[in-house]
Amino acid sequence: MTSQTPQRTSRPLRVLAAMSGGVDSAVAAARAAEAGHDVTGVHLALSANPQSFRTGARGCCTIEDSRDARRAADVIGIPFYVWDLAERFREDVVEDFVAEYEAGRTPNPCLRCNEKIKFAALLDKALALGFDAVCTGHYAQVIVNEDGTRELHRASDMAKDQSYVLGVLDDRQLAHAMFPLGDTVTTKDEIRAEAERRGLAVAKKPDSHDICFIADGDTQGFLASRLGKAEGDIVDESGEVVGTHEGAYGFTIGQRKGLRIGTPAPDGKPRYVLDISPVNNTVTVGPAASLDVTALTAVKPRWCGAAPSGPGAYTAQLRAHGDETPVTAELVDGELRVSFAEAVRGVAPGQAIVLYDGTRVVGSATIASTTRAATAALA
Repeated sequence: MTSQTPQRTSRPLRVLAAMSGGVDSAVAAARAAEAGHDVTGVHLALSANPQSFRTGARGCCTIEDSRDARRAADVIGIPFYVWDLAERFREDVVEDFVAEYEAGRTPNPCLRCNEKIKFAALLDKALALGFDAVCTGHYAQVIVNEDGTRELHRASDMAKDQSYVLGVLDDRQLAHAMFPLGDTVTTKDEIRAEAERRGLAVAKKPDSHDICFIADGDTQGFLASRLGKAEGDIVDESGEVVGTHEGAYGFTIGQRKGLRIGTPAPDGKPRYVLDISPVNNTVTVGPAASLDVTALTAVKPRWCGAAPSGPGAYTAQLRAHGDETPVTAELVDGELRVSFAEAVRGVAPGQAIVLYDGTRVVGSATIASTTRAATAALA
């Protein structure tokens, strides 16, 4: 077995630290500088109109965030710049988000931002300017093997692990990624205490948990403003109309609340969104048991290393803060075929599935279709 160590280097690197204006990225930049690297801070301006992004210290893209990042860089004693990537962000993240919902899928914009912005547009620009690595405040580890190959692993502290949203990174991107927070077992309170000791004003700044480009947190309202209202039917599994909606894009698979169905189910139990059909603008609802998924097919796989050569046993994570579940996965004609050891619920096309071998991230893919337990039983 090849021996492994957390990412270390014997020589100082030229490091570009992505500083969102939050506490994690500030401490990551400070740790990189303290380790002897030549660090430059950069804040990404991701909106042509920053006032339209979340305010009140809740986002990562506002004018106040850029000011917080600048103040942190001044305290750390590193150069600082603001780079305008608003157009690229709009095309690759915001428009992709809207298009996916319009097509009846459920995207994760944070994965798309990591793939297309932080470790593509930003990394490409950093390398062109002579930087060796991009540093972020993500909680994950890059492990370097004796042969020089790199692996992406979960953070030492599983409670803060963010490897799921980094599962889109490939070998080239991993070779230039630095995550100074990933290999230390520290609570968020300890990170904040460290920031305070370092004199960083962001020590007490609240975390952001919402989509940064949706100012008020109202995803359905944001989509309605982009796609317009489109009334359609809500039907049960038999096709009977049980309600109406103002846009199928406003629903996600597994959703229970906000269905506005006046007629109760015959058994009196709650109903959930089972299917979203943009073709006929119909939302299908039914019992929780009908959400059970036994297998799925995923497309556009991205591997953090070599692609699997045959069927293998892994664990899979289906949401940013979801649990792991045992699976068997195989790459067939460029598509990832996954079977679950036990049925799982709430799996929606458009979501990412990330495969793990122990703590190592094997790779990720975008869910295209699922096989439901109820459907399989009828076959």
